[in-house]
Order: sequence, then C-alpha cells, then structure tokens
Amino acid sequence: MQEKIKSEGKCLFCGKTFAKAGINRHLATHLKEKATDGNPGTSFLVKVEPDKSWGTTLYFLSLWIDGETTMDTFDSFLRAIWLECCGHASAFQDPKRSGSGGGMWDIMDAYELLDKGNEEEYNRIMEDCTGQIPMSTEVKDALYKGLALDYEYDFGSTTSLTITVMEQYTMKAVQDIVLLSRNEPLQIMCSGCGKVPATQICTVCAWDGGGVFCNKCAKKHAKECEDFADYASMPVVNSPRMGVCAYEGGTIDNERDGVYKIT
Repeated sequence: MQEKIKSEGKCLFCGKTFAKAGINRHLATHLKEKATDGNPGTSFLVKVEPDKSWGTTLYFLSLWIDGETTMDTFDSFLRAIWLECCGHASAFQDPKRSGSGGGMWDIMDAYELLDKGNEEEYNRIMEDCTGQIPMSTEVKDALYKGLALDYEYDFGSTTSLTITVMEQYTMKAVQDIVLLSRNEPLQIMCSGCGKVPATQICTVCAWDGGGVFCNKCAKKHAKECEDFADYASMPVVNSPRMGVCAYEGGTIDNERDGVYKIT
C-alpha cells in the first residue's frame, strides 16, 4: 500500500502543490526573490523528515527559520506540530561532532553537574561528547547550508528526525519559524474495507502493514481484538509519531493534521 501513497505539499507563497522531492527547490525560488528586499539578517530554509531508519520518509516539514531564533524555540515548534504527548526529553545532535571529546565517564559527570545547577558546564561537556546542541543556542550559531542534524524526541519510544539545512539567506525571516509547506494528509486507506480513509489505528496490529480502520471497520475490529477495545485504539494523524506512546495530534496547522479526505 505504501508504494501508492503520494507525499506532496502546498507552497505557502503561491498555493501550488508539489511532490516532496521538488517542494524545497520551489520554495527556494520564492525566498531568493524575497532576499533582494528583505531585512538584513540571517535565515535558513530547513527540511525536516523522519530518520530513514524509521521506515518511511513520506512525512515532511519545510520551514523558514530566523537566525536569532533559539534551538529551544525550534524544539517547541517540532513538539507542537508533530511530537508532544507526555513532556518527554528531546535533543538536537550534530553527528559530525559526536564523540569528538570525552566518553561515558564525562557524560556521567555532566549529569552530576546539571543536578548541581551548573547548566553551562553540562552543555559544554555534552556538546563535546555527543554533539548535542544546547537549547539556548541561537539557530545562526548552530546551522549552516548543507548541515544534517539528528533530532530525537522521547528517549524511550523515540521518534527520530533528520533536519537538513537546504539554503542560507542574508535576510531575516518574517517571524521566528514560518511553516512554508507540509505533507498533505497521507492517503492511508482502511485496511478492513479498503474503500475509505482510515480514522483509527490499532497500535497492536499496525506493525504488519495493516491495523488501520475507518470508523465502521474499527467497531468490527474491537470485537476481534481485545487490546484495541481496551487501550490500543489511537487516531490517525499527520505525523511520524502516529500510534506511538500517547500521541494524538498537534496544536499547529490543525487543518492538515487529520485524516486524508477524498475529493
């Protein structure tokens, strides 16, 4: 089924729809035009997608981020649109810097320093040992064109993302983070009847490629799967964290956060 699913998004500037493979090239043309009369500063065109080891990269976000925005604000945005469920910890890491200094004992020392309130020294050690970027860092001091960052939310039931800096500009963004495009709700059809979009996922049965149901078929599945009737029913949402932990959807761009609609 997944081979038939399209990943495409609408351009914020002109409203046209493009496949995931071409949307950022298109967005770059708009931003290049804006750069001629934009306010001086630094900003970045950034692509966010699930880590390839996750199994699918159909989901994507295309963001325009101002350089003076902090990584903490970036983290909050990702949580709000794709991830937040139970207040789990998260981290940005530069894989090129991971392991460049220190080892496990240094990391343990870092946690002791954090417990004592020495956040500055904790950040320094973690940055040296793991490539972790302090949340207080401004985006302009962490990102550059061509960089690919790793990001993790929840170190138990982890959602791993790859953040790629597509372009860098000598102008400010119009706000801290601008959502330029996002994949439209994926064409996930009911694995029961195959006729209408799925609205619910069975977190117990979904790992074999099925386990997604329309409301009618969900009632039938509840009679066959005690776990689904008890606790394993979750909504289909437009996020790579769908069906994980207690995630039920975001608080940003709610219009595109739901179920695929047949037009």
